[in-house]
Amino acid sequence: MEADMSFIGLFLEASLVVKAVMILLVLMSILSWALIIQRRKILNAAQQNALAFEERFWSGVDLAKLYKEVSARGGKASGTEHLFHSGFREFARLRQTRSMDPVSVMSGTQRAMRVAHSREVDNLEKNLSVLATIGSISPYIGLFGTVWGIMNSFIALGSVQQATLQMVAPGIAEALIATAIGLFAAIPAVIAYNKFSNQVASIDGNYINFAEEFTGILQRQAVTGSTQASSNSASGAQATREQEA
Repeated sequence: MEADMSFIGLFLEASLVVKAVMILLVLMSILSWALIIQRRKILNAAQQNALAFEERFWSGVDLAKLYKEVSARGGKASGTEHLFHSGFREFARLRQTRSMDPVSVMSGTQRAMRVAHSREVDNLEKNLSVLATIGSISPYIGLFGTVWGIMNSFIALGSVQQATLQMVAPGIAEALIATAIGLFAAIPAVIAYNKFSNQVASIDGNYINFAEEFTGILQRQAVTGSTQASSNSASGAQATREQEA
């Protein structure tokens, strides 16, 4: 009776360990593709949203008006919008404190934007480590299944007087399938991880550049506001002295 050399036939004839390895690798491959689809949608949306908001930001709109527009979304700001919302909110809050100098105001504003930036990058990098893990360990898991299957094949050959190719081929084939499934799970995961990592780095660079440019704008406003306040204070003092005289 000839052995069934199809994938299903070889799977059914494999040992329990090799079957478990194959099932595990198939599940890892499914998880990998699910994460690839999810991350691709999220990262592409993040890029598009960043470009759209920066276009709106540099269109000359009043920053206070833009802040109200972002706040009206009910805390759904993300990406560059989140950096802007966090920074401008802290800037406006600190400027209301008359005792704070421009340096302290900008220090608090930058701190708020750094926190927002860190959270956004964490969201972008979410589950990328899972893809990296799948890409790293899948070939080794498949290799373990292959080694186990070949080992069992040679052990079985030791109990017969004469070994033939028909006796050896099915056992080796079912063992090699485990390696093939491991590569099938690993290759897309590695490719996607490298692509997404570069995409995250590009988006992160956009966030950093926007934060620096936005900080410069707020710093000029802080210095201008401080100068006007000092001028008003000096004018008031001069008027008081004239009245006393």
